[in-house]
Amino acid sequence: MNVCSLWADGVILVTTAIPSVEVNRGCLVVCRSSSLSQRCTPEDLHPFLLLKTPVMSPPRCGFLSQYTHHHLVVFLLTFFSYVLLHSSRKTFSNVKVSISAQWTPTARNSGSPAFSPSETWEDNRLFADAEGATLFLGALDTIFLFSYAVGLYISGVIGDRLNLRYVLSFGLCGSAVVEFLFGTLTEWLNFYNIYFYCSLWVLNGLLQSAVWPCVVAVMGNWFGKSGRGFIFGLWSACASVGNILGAFLASSVLKYGYEYAFLVTSVVQFAGGVVVFFGLLTSPKEVGLSIDSETGLIPVEVDRDSHRPLMSDEEEEGDEDDEEEVSVGGYYSIQQPPSDPKTQAKAIGFFQAFCLPGVIPYSLAYACLKLVNYSFFFWLPFYLSSNFGWKEAEADRLSVWYDVGGIIGGTVQGLISDFLGKRAPVLAVSLLLAVGSLVGYSHSPNDQVKNAAILAVTGFFIGGPSNMISSAISADLGRQEALQGSQEALATVTGIVDGTGSIGAAAGQYLVSLIESKMGWMCVFYFFIIMTAGSILFITPLIVSEVRTMWRDRQTRTHHL
Repeated sequence: MNVCSLWADGVILVTTAIPSVEVNRGCLVVCRSSSLSQRCTPEDLHPFLLLKTPVMSPPRCGFLSQYTHHHLVVFLLTFFSYVLLHSSRKTFSNVKVSISAQWTPTARNSGSPAFSPSETWEDNRLFADAEGATLFLGALDTIFLFSYAVGLYISGVIGDRLNLRYVLSFGLCGSAVVEFLFGTLTEWLNFYNIYFYCSLWVLNGLLQSAVWPCVVAVMGNWFGKSGRGFIFGLWSACASVGNILGAFLASSVLKYGYEYAFLVTSVVQFAGGVVVFFGLLTSPKEVGLSIDSETGLIPVEVDRDSHRPLMSDEEEEGDEDDEEEVSVGGYYSIQQPPSDPKTQAKAIGFFQAFCLPGVIPYSLAYACLKLVNYSFFFWLPFYLSSNFGWKEAEADRLSVWYDVGGIIGGTVQGLISDFLGKRAPVLAVSLLLAVGSLVGYSHSPNDQVKNAAILAVTGFFIGGPSNMISSAISADLGRQEALQGSQEALATVTGIVDGTGSIGAAAGQYLVSLIESKMGWMCVFYFFIIMTAGSILFITPLIVSEVRTMWRDRQTRTHHL
């Protein structure tokens, strides 16, 4: 419903079939005329509708001015939700040595009668040696990644049909409970069982899979396409920050026992889930703000009591029931109340989401790219220690530079994609340069400073595109025009993209260990190069299409000039 327009000469053009509210030099006025496109002068105004309320400021301009404190709260809550989740994953990686030592026999003097019978002293023995324990820990990683991948497909569909806040909180709190059972309670009770550990880790993967689709969907609800690349690029640093936090929390209490590392991270994660349950707003609709999928929100703070016109006694009460004040572009109009948003948009089906334009190419590309990215996550410290002979602590500190490069890469490349209005060409350039950086890092020298510099560049060109696909591009795919008005596809699409990527990452961990054991680390890097090239290949049609669109737009602008 349109509103009255105030002309420069003081004449008001009525463009609605009902009385309209308009801001006019410090007061609110209402036109009595009800005919379409009729000019009315100030003499035609209703005599009792001058208010003492000052004019509200016009809509604000600029990039940051379109955001409110609600946006900041949503950004921080979703950011730290995934930070806490990733910190728990990193904790498990950091305490593997301690767990392996606990699950294997302790070195002792077998001839001493004080240590007999052996069952009394080795009731916690799960494996005969450290090699068996290490293989089982690797199997747990694979089990987790596959269950996580399957869960992403399921949780995305659930997230579009239930309240995102409930699903997100359940995933955080449920995963925290499972981690407490796995690492803390079993150690306190001296209960060790392989099948119990496997069952818990399958459940943990399913519960953790509920988090990422939900946080991306919430961010997509609050942040429009304009500026999404930069905002999501900065926000997607949550995984890297979680890795750093997890390493800090685990190292600070590991001297007391690995069970306390699990205790600290699980308690903090559970508390985060409670905060999310009570504090997260999943959509601007929950606070009465309108949504602009392209530019985000230009919020208007409304005090409905102070801005309500003083109506005459002759006004029919029925009008008050059928009409309400609605903010339009920073001003107000009296119009029919909008229909229930739940009736306007319904959740899209899984196979419908899978067939949306761009979902399959980006999913396959992300499967190749996440394989490389997660291989660096799992294997980089081990590679630095085994290949260069550096101490484990030095290798852990140096591996952080890959995350630093990924944080910067995701933010910068997202900003560039916002400027161009296209994502695929930016990804293509970055992935092409990633191939060169992988070749360079495979020949990196045994010098920590130079190695860290090349590693940061590699993280910039690999971690950056990975962050873009999993966040900004997933949000774009879940808000595209092909949805035909359905806005309930964000979580489903995100689950499909990240789930496919996780399947690739899970398979990659086994392939990396197999290639390294048979042919060495140089062949592992060749494998990474092939996977990166595969990512480019899968999105080539999208690259060509977007480059053609950019060229046509440029030609059109040149022609008009």
